[in-house]
Amino acid sequence: MHIFGGTVAEAAARVADPAFVAECAERYAGIHGHPAGEAEQRSWSRSWPALLRILSAAELGDLHLLLEYELPGTSQRVDALLLGHQAAGHQAAAKGLTSVVIELKQWTHARPHAAGTGLLQVGDRAVLHPARQVGGYVNYLTDWVPTELDLEVEGVALLHEAPPDLIAHLRKHLSSGPSVTYPVLGADDLSLDAAPHVLAERLRCSGLRPAAADEISAFLDARHRPSPKLLVKVAANIAGSESFRLIGEQDKARQVIHKAISVGRGTYRGHVVVVTGGPGTGKTAIALRLLGDLCGTSGANPRLLSPSATLTHQLSRAAGDMAKGLIATWTTRLPRELDAARSVVLLDEAHRARTDRAWRSTEFPDALAKLLKSCAVLVLFLDEDQIVRPGEGTTVDEMRRMAASAEYSFACIDLPTQFRCSGSRAYMDWLADLFAPGGHPPRWGGADYDLALADSPVQLEEWVAGHIRRGHSARITAGYCWPWDSSPEPPLSPEVSISWSDAAGEHLWERPWNAKADRLVAGEGVPGRAFWATDDGGQHQVGCVYTAQGMEYDYGAVILGKDITRTAHGWQARPEESHDPALRSLPPQEYLPYALNTYRVLATRGVRGTRFYSDDPPTQQYLRTVLP
Repeated sequence: MHIFGGTVAEAAARVADPAFVAECAERYAGIHGHPAGEAEQRSWSRSWPALLRILSAAELGDLHLLLEYELPGTSQRVDALLLGHQAAGHQAAAKGLTSVVIELKQWTHARPHAAGTGLLQVGDRAVLHPARQVGGYVNYLTDWVPTELDLEVEGVALLHEAPPDLIAHLRKHLSSGPSVTYPVLGADDLSLDAAPHVLAERLRCSGLRPAAADEISAFLDARHRPSPKLLVKVAANIAGSESFRLIGEQDKARQVIHKAISVGRGTYRGHVVVVTGGPGTGKTAIALRLLGDLCGTSGANPRLLSPSATLTHQLSRAAGDMAKGLIATWTTRLPRELDAARSVVLLDEAHRARTDRAWRSTEFPDALAKLLKSCAVLVLFLDEDQIVRPGEGTTVDEMRRMAASAEYSFACIDLPTQFRCSGSRAYMDWLADLFAPGGHPPRWGGADYDLALADSPVQLEEWVAGHIRRGHSARITAGYCWPWDSSPEPPLSPEVSISWSDAAGEHLWERPWNAKADRLVAGEGVPGRAFWATDDGGQHQVGCVYTAQGMEYDYGAVILGKDITRTAHGWQARPEESHDPALRSLPPQEYLPYALNTYRVLATRGVRGTRFYSDDPPTQQYLRTVLP
């Protein structure tokens, strides 16, 4: 998909007209379901005229141009894509189309980033090196465009406002690796006084001629699928990862799921497999290993989806950049180019799926029904006790009934053994008692899990810092009971604010929530939201359930907010203390299950140990009776 398609000359004739950008913005909204941001539209208004002046000066007006081209199978967009055909006799002549990926930047300065050569600091933002960005797009198109199109892919980064010293710095900064093959061009390289053939050569368009209309249509209409070569690489990468090795019940479950999948694919009429299990039973590890297994089978076109952007970012990093498109965040939009007769879709964290009544035309969730119809087998990984907000989640019973209504076969597999929390069954049972509405667990005396109560948030922080110093991972999380108004990028405001008093007097502890930005690094010393749980710097911010769910670390500190308080009658909900817009308007009796599930999720992130602290003094006093 794209927001403009036509010749370079057609775009150049219209780009000066403000109506052109307005029409493109309208098309963007129609495609993506939301308007383009003002900053993005300003970027188009600055970059498109510069691009088209350069292409026109290079005498490339007859080439086909796509603006904001969305890569198949993903939401990532290429700024501009040129399509043409190599002239006969050209040394690089190809049988089919040639495409040139163009990344546009308006940078006038950038500096190295501490995280490594692939990242740069532009203002307060951590961004990918433009050559590396171009290389990723080139590799992606190479791996996803059908081989019968015989597509040749080139790429170039255009920094049309960049001075020579910045361009020299960028070239030096990425002096090795595959991305070095993609040129980074600045204002001096793109001078309109240069001979047309020189400009065309610099743009990787030398010898490029207009392609026939049927060739352009074939590219736009092609069913983009992962190439066999890509699937083999992803399968090998996953199989070789120590992070996703399965043991015991996990590997047994994997074999059972494979059996269910093979039965379902043989029917060609639809099959649902639900895999249930509590925190730490290995649902995500099994899902990724299954993806690797499926990539290694003939004719595979699998996908691994999750409604959690945090989890998909982490999985994509674990599986490698090559897995983009095979692993994706899913809300309600269907993945592209699934095969209803052969594709297997793995839906991890299915309890986060959007299933609100507003999204149903029947008694079943429309999004899940459409997903099921688009593939041969749908495998859902589900924990009903991890549904933490209204309008999300499904149940085993609902999926069973949904399969029956569509006359699809159904299988359910339970994962009984959990590997998180030191494998402590005693802790999981104790936690289930603690967060039952009227439950009252015995005082914790287990020896197989490090569990205790902290006297203050300062003590929590010191406990976390001590583990970090010893080389372990540790994080602080809290209920969503404080404002969260910080900008997406640093500096972050210390909005989690807790005051308390003891024999030494009055105290105040304040820390920021994790960053809202989705990038790998939100700012210096601050990881992006998806990487708060794993990357250095995350220990200095407080995470919430939406960034912690699906993740794990060695030690977890949990702050209970005032949205739940302990009374003589059990847990009482106070939704007015919540700052979660999806929850705070609920009646107390409806709010309570979501709040208890939230704290249960937070309390099961720590592999080796957990510390609790409550911001409500009576609740803190109650916790003293059940925790050392």
